Amino acid sequence: MTASAETLTEAVAALPQAVDPLALSLNECPFPPLPAVHAALSASLDSLNRYPEFLPHRLRSVIADRLGVDPEQVVIGEGATGVIMQVLRAVTMPGDAIVMSSPTFDGYPILARMARLRPVTVPLDAHGRHDLDAMADAATDARVVVVCRPHNPTGTIDGIADIERFLMRIPSDTVVVLDEAYVEFLAARQRIDATELVDRFGNVVVVRTFSKAYGLAGLRVGYGFCAAELGRTLWTMQLPFGVPQAALVAVAASYAAEDQLRQRIRIISAERAALQMRLRAMGLRTTDTHANFVYLPGAEMPWPEVFGGAGLLVRHYGDGGVRITVGSRASTWAVVRTVGAAMRYEEACHPNRTGATRSPSRAPTGSVLAGAT
Repeated sequence: MTASAETLTEAVAALPQAVDPLALSLNECPFPPLPAVHAALSASLDSLNRYPEFLPHRLRSVIADRLGVDPEQVVIGEGATGVIMQVLRAVTMPGDAIVMSSPTFDGYPILARMARLRPVTVPLDAHGRHDLDAMADAATDARVVVVCRPHNPTGTIDGIADIERFLMRIPSDTVVVLDEAYVEFLAARQRIDATELVDRFGNVVVVRTFSKAYGLAGLRVGYGFCAAELGRTLWTMQLPFGVPQAALVAVAASYAAEDQLRQRIRIISAERAALQMRLRAMGLRTTDTHANFVYLPGAEMPWPEVFGGAGLLVRHYGDGGVRITVGSRASTWAVVRTVGAAMRYEEACHPNRTGATRSPSRAPTGSVLAGAT
């Protein structure tokens, strides 16, 4: 085999598996693309020799039509992070302050550093929700403030009235990024009327993505929408030839397959409830999550040691908490078996203690998928 053939073989082998019950760290959809999306993407391959649109006007119009807003209110990015970076580049200067919660989505501190901004962090409250009053106080001299709903990593949501009161306290020249990356997992009664919100508050940018519920993380397609005046400013940061043609056909196909998408969301939401129920039955505390993941606070167990040797990929946080993506039923059983084995090991080591205080890293977990269905 030639060196180039070996390189190709290695590249193909390195592709992530579409279905992997142990990949629970990135909040990806556990299913491969919908059949209609797969077919549309296959049909788009024949035009790979052609550039996409100079600027993504067609995709912008498709999304705007779906939202019921004017196209000039919409911006497109490489996932939600791409949209957020466009916002920061368009409205900030080095040294400006950006207010965010702690912990928050990993991307915000990174993007703030890239834009040379000064991060101002506000701890979450005891329930894993934003301290909106403290964030509003901190935003007095800030250029950007970020609110995630549902929050990442805790999955909690702030009340609609609370969000509106918060926005009324924010200076009109401070841009509010309302991150709704997981909005599709919310019940209808829990959703903010975001299009009406941006009509009322000209400084709000709602950010969404096709990476989570839509299962298109590998395509890197996100979007934001806001008042038209702010939208025109953000559009000046739109990267030429930056959105592939495959993104347009995948989004259009996803919208056309809405019923199938909703069924997948119901399956994931049901599995989230099952995972949460089993963890709570084991005596563990979880936040009130409304996304496609479960969050376990750090005080419960030394989670890096619990999951470190089990083959499960989960996301750990500096405060000791852990975020676990909801996957298949096999994923749920893998998590339950791993945590259960660690707790039994701890109980055997310290039968008179309540809670875990000793490393469970040598717990005899065996195969985490054993017995999964």
